[in-house]
Amino acid sequence: MLTREFVLSFREAAPYINAFRGKTFVMAINGETVRDGRFPSLAKDIQLLVSLGVRIVLVHGARWQIDTLAQRAGHAQVFHGDKRSTDSKTLELVKQAVGYTRHEIEAALSASMRHVPVQGSQLRIAGGNYLTAQPVGVLDGMDMQYTGSVRRIDTEAMQARLDAGELVLVSCIGYSPTGEAFNLTMEEVATQIAIALKAEKLLFMVDSQGVTNSRGEFASTLTAQEAEALIASGNLSGDVAAYMPCAVKAVRQGVARAHMIGRFDDGAILEELFTDGGNGTMLARDPLVKVRNASIDDIGDIIDLIRPLEEQGILVKRSRELLEMEIKSYSVLEHDGKIFGCVAMHPFPDAGMAELACLAVSQQKRDAGFGEELLKHVEYLARAQGMASLFVLTTQTAHWFVERGFVAADISQLPLGKQQLYNYQRRSKVFIKPLH
Repeated sequence: MLTREFVLSFREAAPYINAFRGKTFVMAINGETVRDGRFPSLAKDIQLLVSLGVRIVLVHGARWQIDTLAQRAGHAQVFHGDKRSTDSKTLELVKQAVGYTRHEIEAALSASMRHVPVQGSQLRIAGGNYLTAQPVGVLDGMDMQYTGSVRRIDTEAMQARLDAGELVLVSCIGYSPTGEAFNLTMEEVATQIAIALKAEKLLFMVDSQGVTNSRGEFASTLTAQEAEALIASGNLSGDVAAYMPCAVKAVRQGVARAHMIGRFDDGAILEELFTDGGNGTMLARDPLVKVRNASIDDIGDIIDLIRPLEEQGILVKRSRELLEMEIKSYSVLEHDGKIFGCVAMHPFPDAGMAELACLAVSQQKRDAGFGEELLKHVEYLARAQGMASLFVLTTQTAHWFVERGFVAADISQLPLGKQQLYNYQRRSKVFIKPLH
């Protein structure tokens, strides 16, 4: 049983491994992750990603470490919102905190990679003055002093190190052309780097599993528009509230995906990246679900979808040749570029009716509402072609269609051409839905 689970998991991960090879991921981790002693476990997953050909830029924060040093020194901290006003004394504490945190990260990443394909090798870590910073200035009358923002990123230097197979480690300190140091926020640095490098993903490790929506429900995926609505609602809290605007900015400016992944769940980053269900919350600029016309290249995916249902007797068996002949009648549903559902529509213009056939959704997405999306798509196509009603023949899913407006009917109510093809041995039930 365990062997079978491994095989299925590996097959599920394989397309993602292939898709991510050579892509750039920018990962942001806060100082709490290092404080809690959880980073060594995360470091193993980062090493594995690098061994699979993923180009990693790791940006770390040190807020907790700075706060701790300031408290020990009895040096009061002043904030403008979530942004620290950095005076000269605090800047010295920032340098100490960043140095310590960076040391802990490098130590964990430098451990022998015994658990990855390149056994016994060591991950090379690249650092440098990649960031040019500038002072934030005065905000609402408060002088932010040595608190800065990103002015420029040396993307050529970063790309050179990534091309060499190294991990680029970036701290939350930037330097001005005159040699002054400025305290930067981890989330701004990570976001600006992801945009500048045109990264495939921006990953934030957060205290929660991910994001909850306005109803308090966990949201595995969000569009930029949905995320902006959550920000405006004021219902977000903690680090998610701090990182979400940055995630939205990133996807709005060309980063393919941004993720909020729980830092307390061992292996969460691998589950989020290499499984269909994921683990945290993924943010994209546009909706991840798309229904489109099928093409001949989709035949293999359609066969994989319908084969289990054919074996259970839920769908009539269809040969590859028949699917190829009728492919123009099929539509497929994609989620983040991967096919998870299919459906066919066969029109009977003389009767003003259309048949919905071969509706199938992948097992792992049965509760994602993809069946409804495919049904809506077929209804739209049927209306566009002037059909007055939609019918379906089914043996085991009658309740699903009844719940969605279909009414039981007699075979005599089908188009004459369909009546002549009716399989009396299968004895499928007939259901019709008006398309008013």
